[in-house]
Amino acid sequence: MKKQLKIDYEWLDHWKELPDSEYILIEKAYEASKDAYAPYSNFKVGAAVLLADGTIVKGNNQENIAYPSGLCAERVALFYAGANYPNTAVKTIVVLAQGDLVAVDECVSPCGSCRQVIAESESRQQEAIRIILVAQDGKTWIFDSIKDILVFPFGVK
Repeated sequence: MKKQLKIDYEWLDHWKELPDSEYILIEKAYEASKDAYAPYSNFKVGAAVLLADGTIVKGNNQENIAYPSGLCAERVALFYAGANYPNTAVKTIVVLAQGDLVAVDECVSPCGSCRQVIAESESRQQEAIRIILVAQDGKTWIFDSIKDILVFPFGVK
């Protein structure tokens, strides 16, 4: 028997179409990307996480000459939030990048490891995390949950 998967997402021509309340998350992700340590790829990724109490946590990719010992921006931000705000739910994560590994009009989508960490975060807090992905030209993809981009997560229901 064949089955079909369907996802819903929102697509915007530019992130400036988002409500003003989400501008700060985009700005914080841009700030974070500028401070990324990416001497090998020169691809600077920034993430901003909004917690339920209004706290914003930033993360950026941290490369290491002993590849793959580095860490992605999404995991840096989520692990920091989990370590420092363990009982506060993650509401939204924004991910964006600067560099030429991805075309300027394509979204930077979380890697498989980051998707799995987001899935675990959703499972742990029993609440979906809004995911906003921003291309270098401003195009924006919005997902209501990691379940929309990671359909069969490992060990998570």
